[in-house]
Amino acid sequence: MSTWFISRFACIAALLHMSQAQAAESGVVTQRGTASFYADKLHGQRTASGEVLDQDAFTAASKTLPLGTYALVTNLETGKRVRVRINDRGPFTQGRIIDLSRRAATALEMDGRDGVARVVVEARAGDQPTAELQHRIAAAARRQ
Repeated sequence: MSTWFISRFACIAALLHMSQAQAAESGVVTQRGTASFYADKLHGQRTASGEVLDQDAFTAASKTLPLGTYALVTNLETGKRVRVRINDRGPFTQGRIIDLSRRAATALEMDGRDGVARVVVEARAGDQPTAELQHRIAAAARRQ
């Protein structure tokens, strides 16, 4: 084989690899379902991440998203959106996909709706604070 062919093949292979990596890193994990918010009595309790639950912070619990993940939660009824950081595990009520802090629920206008709302949760690989979380979200997006 000629060196020209080998060098061209190597360049094309590298470009394909970069394209696949970039596509993976732009992955989005999307979940649809019902959101609820933490009971006030849980304020100050330890979360799965070891942090203290702060009802005034924009945080949430997820059964599947990695701890530390940032996610965009959209209330499908009001169209309101809020960005939260996953710092806990749950919810443990059947049919729920995310538990929100009181502040996040208020921003989504969930307070007067029996404390639940139909939502879309989106975690984008490129929005994550660390390379590890970017890779984990990208991998989860590929599995969807």
